Amino acid sequence: MEGNIDILVKELCKLPKETGWVEFKHNNDDPKMIGEDISALANTATLKDRDFAYMVWGIDDTTHNIIGTSVRLALQTKGQEELENWLRHQLSKNANFEFLDTEIDGNHIEIIRIHKALLTPVAFEKTEYIRSGSYTKKLNDYPELMAQLWDKLRNSRFEDMCPTKDLRYADVLRMIDSGVYFSMLKIPQPTEEKEVMHYLIEDGVAVKHDNGLYGITNLGAILFAKDLNAFPRLGRKAMRVVQYQGRNRLFIQKEETFNSGYAVCFEEIVRFVSALLPSSEDAASVALTTKSRYPLPSIREAIANSLIHQDLYITGAGPVVEVFDNRIEVTNPGTPLVDIMRIIDNPPKSRNEKMASLMRRMKMCEELGRGWDRMVLACEIQYLPAPRIEVFEESTKVTIFSEMEFKNIPADDKIWSCYLHACLMYIQGDALTNTSLRDRFGLKESSAGSISRLIKEAVDKNKVKALDPKTAKRYMRYVPTWAAV
Repeated sequence: MEGNIDILVKELCKLPKETGWVEFKHNNDDPKMIGEDISALANTATLKDRDFAYMVWGIDDTTHNIIGTSVRLALQTKGQEELENWLRHQLSKNANFEFLDTEIDGNHIEIIRIHKALLTPVAFEKTEYIRSGSYTKKLNDYPELMAQLWDKLRNSRFEDMCPTKDLRYADVLRMIDSGVYFSMLKIPQPTEEKEVMHYLIEDGVAVKHDNGLYGITNLGAILFAKDLNAFPRLGRKAMRVVQYQGRNRLFIQKEETFNSGYAVCFEEIVRFVSALLPSSEDAASVALTTKSRYPLPSIREAIANSLIHQDLYITGAGPVVEVFDNRIEVTNPGTPLVDIMRIIDNPPKSRNEKMASLMRRMKMCEELGRGWDRMVLACEIQYLPAPRIEVFEESTKVTIFSEMEFKNIPADDKIWSCYLHACLMYIQGDALTNTSLRDRFGLKESSAGSISRLIKEAVDKNKVKALDPKTAKRYMRYVPTWAAV
């Protein structure tokens, strides 16, 4: 990094005038002024869609000529405290900055590189500031700018942040697998640096910094990293797969962590999980084939969903697949943004829209709105209980069951399966009947009484309702309780 600071300074000097995200100074090093400017520049960087803002000492603020400075930020104090520590105590917790320095043609240059504000405006001594032209002002005095800033903060994405910066082209290719990006999107890989970076920058995988060097975004790292541990905060986002002996977590049989980016190792994860699952030969098949006791399309989609819909801001937790003798549990940090009772018919929402979009383009998961439909249908085809979804304070768990006789399915899972069957029938313009639910569980006509009792329980629990209550019982049809009739 140290060898690149002079490049950064020279690039900033090319700016035609001071901007809201760059402040040039000569020797003014008043601590209070610096604190207010850090707040203002961090907030303005967010407003201007910049990853960083800069305070630069040793540059003439009119001509942008390099003149040098006597300021030494690392040596400066405020009272009995080092300046940097004092600033961090006076600034809000989301303030992020670093002191840099360099020599250019014998002139000493000092820099504070300031990260853009995230989640909330950056405040100094509990007051938020903003840049208005070349001046630092209180944010409260500019309600229109405050509204614009909050809009940016609310719509800021984890995917757009840069955990690494100031990389040369060779560094980018060393840290991410660009070949996977091009092959999965079926784009012929260019041979020239400019063209390779054009695609990566356009898709938000990388960015070009103010000094002409590159950064890899969280999106690029989490999908294409050769090793997630090389990126701050992302090592814990690696997918873990754990196989247990029996039906509880007492003994671990096998454990694997996939440290590559999700696009790099997704198929490997799916194959690894599939290889752990019991299967049997299909005697009805002409060719010798094996049949899994689990619905593999459901497992694939559950894994993809755990990656797409996780809350990437939650630190210290990542997606986990746990394999038991009778079930598979797929857990991810974060809770759904849609009501789970409407998970079949509602348009999907994701915290990570860029990642979701790119994963769909790479055919890693289903198109919008089809994921849960496919999961439920795959379970119905094998007469299994519907995937169970449980929401906890900071996580979501989806459970997919192995083959199970109808009489052994827990009552709540029978009702949930009945409800989701009604949802599927409704969105395809049909309705649940005793016959359709019997077929869904692979039961004979002699089980009509058991199915009637299950439907009655679902009605009593306000999961389904009669399409026409006046219809004779043998012809009764049912829809989800939220359906318009």
